[in-house]
Amino acid sequence: MRMRVTDRGTLGCGRREFLRQTLWCATGAAAVAAGVGSARRAAARTVPGSGQAVARPDLLDDQSPPGLEVLQLTTESAVPSSHLYMEAQIFTPDSQRFVLHRSAHAHGSDMHDPQHQYLRCDIDDGCTLHPLTDETGATAASVSPDGKYLYYFVNETKVGGGRLTLKRVNLDGSDRQTILVVDAPLDDTRFRPSRIYPLSTISSDGRRLALSAFLGDGQTPDASFGLMVFDVEQATVRLILQGPTWCNMHPQYCRSTDPAAACDILVQENHGNVATADGAITQLVGGAGADIHVIRDDGSDFRDLPWGRDGNEACQGHQCWRGRTAWAITSTGCRQPSEAQLIEGKPAPHAGHVGIRTPGGVRNDLSRTFPRPHFYHFATDIAGRRLVSDAGTLNEHAQIYLAELGAPGDEPIRKFTYLLSPKSTCAKGAHIHPFLSPDGTLAFFNSDESGRLQAYMIRGLPDG
Repeated sequence: MRMRVTDRGTLGCGRREFLRQTLWCATGAAAVAAGVGSARRAAARTVPGSGQAVARPDLLDDQSPPGLEVLQLTTESAVPSSHLYMEAQIFTPDSQRFVLHRSAHAHGSDMHDPQHQYLRCDIDDGCTLHPLTDETGATAASVSPDGKYLYYFVNETKVGGGRLTLKRVNLDGSDRQTILVVDAPLDDTRFRPSRIYPLSTISSDGRRLALSAFLGDGQTPDASFGLMVFDVEQATVRLILQGPTWCNMHPQYCRSTDPAAACDILVQENHGNVATADGAITQLVGGAGADIHVIRDDGSDFRDLPWGRDGNEACQGHQCWRGRTAWAITSTGCRQPSEAQLIEGKPAPHAGHVGIRTPGGVRNDLSRTFPRPHFYHFATDIAGRRLVSDAGTLNEHAQIYLAELGAPGDEPIRKFTYLLSPKSTCAKGAHIHPFLSPDGTLAFFNSDESGRLQAYMIRGLPDG
């Protein structure tokens, strides 16, 4: 494995890569990647620029609060665009700039798609869009907590081989650096990462990133998936968790600035999953379903979240931290009554995979005041006081609600405020995935209501 800290992306790179990165830094625009033809260059020029966001009052209805505005941020009719994911760390701390991507669906992008790019959206400049990447295979982007950098990976892996490159670029598109190249087994292991999970997560001090991947060689049945932690200052990577049940980990660093809590990562374990020898998942979960854990980023202090796995309640597989707190939120599905509740809880010492029966577990049913609750995807502001979620059946009638969170572990959500129906088909690649800006004043969602998946923003949210 080659690990090189670079000054300006030149060390450990070939001449062609050096020239490509130099061109990018010199021009401040999308560079021409080696081996990519005219179609790629044309695609880079067609990214919407200044003044392309479109007001969409037609997505509001009589139930929408007064003063609400909807903007369609991406408008290319021939290319789908999407927000990254409601759990992704993609905002600057002032809530004025964030990252989305073009030629993508709601759950990521195709590693072989030459049109895929990460874009910076400048809310304070009319929601203009600016390309930040041009490499085929760019994936798993995270914005540093101070808002200065975009970290991302270039995925050139294949099962049992290939190359994974961690890069960093200033959020203005300048000074692209190659931080680390993984092209050999991870240290002290026989594993080569592939099938890279499309979301990374970054620690609140900006020093470490976590990323999950398949670890099999393509020949071994029941091969492992694992969680890697990258130290961006030391240019090292360490495997901290691995096994066949970690196929859909959704790793998320706690956003607390407390030194101990800042090392905690929320992870999902899918029991009863089935995968082929080359890592293709044929069954995501089985039996009693998934459960959620917390682990320190050095691989220690494995803990449990107290929900699901009691034969009636099951974890939906979506969860997030409650702002900067040590509380986590999930959506649980129940057989009797048939509903999907929002539940919060605190991690407790590992006592086996017993879910709701976790000894010492503290939990709170957040959505018990909502009639016929049915929630899927959600996120909070950085203070952990506001939450946005989709609700209802996942089809064209799905709705988006804003909610105010009460005291952790005690109060349910104080109120639900209907915002709008995004009219998305909610097909697998077109999930709504609503989320909030860090300050809680803006909401975002995906929809394919136009016939093509696009990214949207809601402003003028009602006060709490």
